Amino acid sequence: MGIIKVENIRIFANHGCLSEETKIGSDYRVDLEVKANLQPSAKSDLLSETVDYVFLNRVIREEMQKPSHLLETVARRILDRVFNEDKLVKKATVCISKVNPPIGGDVEMVTIKMTDKRKNYK
Repeated sequence: MGIIKVENIRIFANHGCLSEETKIGSDYRVDLEVKANLQPSAKSDLLSETVDYVFLNRVIREEMQKPSHLLETVARRILDRVFNEDKLVKKATVCISKVNPPIGGDVEMVTIKMTDKRKNYK
């Protein structure tokens, strides 16, 4: 097994439970880590035998552009797409951070973290 990380993807999006949040939008930071067997691609040097981080970045950007009340919902969509669209991924963890959240205090960011694994993966 090996790990591929796409880290600190900075995105502007319109998520939140408050109507102002969905109108004004906020800055977000997304990190995604996937586990897959990287040995075949290490030997072959072929992109087709690994998890393409361009694909991972695209999934994150597309799903972040769909407004949701909860970051948990966005994280679930990202994980579902990664597992549905890339059969090499065995386990994945996504972290979504809202930068400068409107919670009435000096808070740099709030983060949700969600992990899932492919069925039959230990």
